[in-house]
Amino acid sequence: MCYGHDGDAALRESLERKGASRRGLLRGAAAGAAGAAALGAGSTAFAATHPGKGRGHGHDRRREVPTDLISIQLYTLRAAMTTGDSIKQQLDQLAKFGYERVERAGLYGAGTGLDTAAKLKAEFDARGLWASSSHDGISTVDGGTELDRAKLNKKLDDANTFRQKYIVVPYLNSNSKSDWQRWAEQMNIEAAAARRRGLRYGYHNHAHEFTIDLGGGVTPWDILTSELDRRLVHFEIDLYWAYTGGVNTGAADPLQFAIDVVRSAPQEVRQYHVKDRHGDAAAALYNQQPGDMADLGLGVIDFPAIFKRHQVEEYIVENDTPDFHPAATANTGFRYLEGLEF
Repeated sequence: MCYGHDGDAALRESLERKGASRRGLLRGAAAGAAGAAALGAGSTAFAATHPGKGRGHGHDRRREVPTDLISIQLYTLRAAMTTGDSIKQQLDQLAKFGYERVERAGLYGAGTGLDTAAKLKAEFDARGLWASSSHDGISTVDGGTELDRAKLNKKLDDANTFRQKYIVVPYLNSNSKSDWQRWAEQMNIEAAAARRRGLRYGYHNHAHEFTIDLGGGVTPWDILTSELDRRLVHFEIDLYWAYTGGVNTGAADPLQFAIDVVRSAPQEVRQYHVKDRHGDAAAALYNQQPGDMADLGLGVIDFPAIFKRHQVEEYIVENDTPDFHPAATANTGFRYLEGLEF
């Protein structure tokens, strides 16, 4: 379905249905499950020439997320981007909302007319959008264990066509320690090839990396952080999934768990997926399930507390299951981040 109506109207309708106002949203995200009903204080991340190093002058200086570092994972909009016209319409909306960057989730089918990097880039260019990053899986021969150099080169060629800065592996999952070790080795090889093309290569987490026991208490996260070459591979930390990892491991403070994930990794954290999580109060107020993904500012994750401790090069809005319309989710995310201070 294509949502061609005004995005601000969709946002207002979404917030009205949730018992919130746009003005309230801009105050930020609630901290803790008890605050899920209120849209609480937000935080800001300041752009850094190096991850984790802000550009503020003095400890008492308030910081905010630079709008030119706000992006959106296009997977969020997939339900509204099914034809050539609907894809263009959603890109129009993103530019109207203020986005300058997007993160690709592949290309689109031949029926859309946007099935090559050059064709899709032309649509981005026409709207002042930059596909600065993409999600691309490890390139293997027929889904097997051997790297496919031709597929890897095609993936890097596309990234260079878009003038991307980052290329990110979006998902891996196995209960086998040897699988994770092989994947780490393959990512190091791909990352070296990406570096030669002027690209930064990253890995995007979910929650299972923190919970799967590969034997002796070793987790996939242990393998990744110990075996990924920190000179070549960075992390794109999905904050919803890091927080959920804390919940699933029984951490006393899931927020602190997420902060520790960011702060303790030997690899650099250069990108965030900024995705909220509904708390217990959401079930009664919004007819949502506790733990569901939430539009930014309508959940329980205290983003200011995270951003205050570590700033990144990109803040990427995402919600796999938009609370209302995809356009409203996109607009809500941008409005939330651009108004966020800490």
